[in-house]
Amino acid sequence: MPGFLRRHSNLLIIGGIGLVAGAAVYRLHGPAGIGRAMETAAGVFLGVLPAMLAGLLLAGSLKQLIPAGALAKWMGAESGWRGLGVATLAGMAMPGGPMAAFPLVLVLAQAGADRGALIAFIVAWALNGFQRVLVWEVPLLGADFAILRFLCGLPLGFIAGALARRLPIDWVPPGSQAGGQRP
Repeated sequence: MPGFLRRHSNLLIIGGIGLVAGAAVYRLHGPAGIGRAMETAAGVFLGVLPAMLAGLLLAGSLKQLIPAGALAKWMGAESGWRGLGVATLAGMAMPGGPMAAFPLVLVLAQAGADRGALIAFIVAWALNGFQRVLVWEVPLLGADFAILRFLCGLPLGFIAGALARRLPIDWVPPGSQAGGQRP
């Protein structure tokens, strides 16, 4: 039972919050309110489904193309600052939203990237993604501000990745060989 709770704790927490919210909607708005909430939930699900399927297809395809351990030299624990740099550049170049980025992070982890490189990737993707800078920041805020913000955020991927390598937190990627041996 503890293994089940560890693997599915997020589902249980979100499910519990959903049940409490559903009970509140039922109490305040009755069965019609529950129906409207379910329609809204179905609309959100159907809107997110294509991106989720594409991201999972990308992750599954990359997992078949990149053998386990192949990235250890470039983004593994022994790669040093070079690994953080490669991960930061890859994160900045990664287009798309979380439905593409997070499955890719899992594939990178299973291919040998260490947690520092994964953190550098995610931070760089979130803060300095080229797509966001060019599509949103430059047109809306102007080139000068976008460049200033980009330069200020540039070292944060390296810093976060280096910090992640030093923190004493054990993490095993889901689906990895070691992940199946957890108690």
